[in-house]
Amino acid sequence: MDLSLNETQRMLQKTVEDFIARDANRDKLIELQQTERGYSDEIWRTASELGWVGMMIPEQYGGGGSDFSTTAAVYEALGKGPVPGPMFSSGILCGQIILQAGSEEQKKQFLPSIAAGDIVAAFAMTEPDYQWGPAGVRLRPTESGSDYVLNGTKLFVYDGHVADWVITAVRTGDGADDISLLMVDAKAPGVTRRKLDGFTTSESEVTFNNVKVPKANLLGKVNGVKAALDRAIMYATPILCAYKVGGAQAVCDMAVQYSRDRVQFGRPIGRFQFVQNHIVQLVNHLDAARWTTNEVLWKLDTGQDARVGVHLAKTLASEGYRKACDYSHEVHAGTGIMRSYGLTLYTRQSRSLYAALGEPRYHRKQIANLIETIE
Repeated sequence: MDLSLNETQRMLQKTVEDFIARDANRDKLIELQQTERGYSDEIWRTASELGWVGMMIPEQYGGGGSDFSTTAAVYEALGKGPVPGPMFSSGILCGQIILQAGSEEQKKQFLPSIAAGDIVAAFAMTEPDYQWGPAGVRLRPTESGSDYVLNGTKLFVYDGHVADWVITAVRTGDGADDISLLMVDAKAPGVTRRKLDGFTTSESEVTFNNVKVPKANLLGKVNGVKAALDRAIMYATPILCAYKVGGAQAVCDMAVQYSRDRVQFGRPIGRFQFVQNHIVQLVNHLDAARWTTNEVLWKLDTGQDARVGVHLAKTLASEGYRKACDYSHEVHAGTGIMRSYGLTLYTRQSRSLYAALGEPRYHRKQIANLIETIE
């Protein structure tokens, strides 16, 4: 089992790193964080033109057809920025949902435009009474002729405020898995969106007020998308984990460099045992996130059962990124909370993405259920 990057993957990472140094350095990202969109047209255009958005979309639908490890190598480098934008939510997550659940006609309609960056898609599952997974889906559509009608709210919709289309999970039956997916035009009458305030990044609230959705916009079959949605999320999750690993690596590098540069009592603070302990703890969390992520990427690329590995990687990547930021702040002390320094870019990101695609508690429960099934 070789979990190291090959030459092509290292070259791709170098391309992303050069882009960050040139067009998305920390000063630029700090400025963008204060804007409503959170990213720039230049960043989005570059990511689209270089194929980062559509990497996992098959070539027949206008994408790059890359494997999991190659895609993750790029997204890990993006996480080091941390480069903002709907690359993951649109190109990876929604791309996989349409690929797994959509009809051939829907794939041809949406995937080429998503891969090219011409449209942005977002996935809306969670609601005000937060619970990740099908059990938390309460929004029920009503039928009116050839349309479904939606009334309700979706919360924590990543990049929903900039989306052209919102893939919306709705409750269409009383069974635990009786959910369906609707492609909702974000500019349709009755759809309102707002970016959430607070210590967040791209989370949004999407509200539906008598929104009519053509029944032709149903992805897959009524009550028949649970398995396809599970596959899509399983395939997308390790790419999000890689993005978090990149962020954790960046804050580790910042902490180590600061411990060398900052002098106190006549010596670099990295010589003090307590500071060393913070960095060791940081590296422990980083390595746990990195190697569980790399292992599950290898399993997916080699066609092995990766279900437990995906949940484990997501648990450790969410916790690892958050703890890496915590320990980096311990090393930096007061300097770390200065917005102009840049560490808070990652801290905010680590909190924002902590529960994306399910919080660690949810994934631990899934591991327990799967282990019982395997045994």
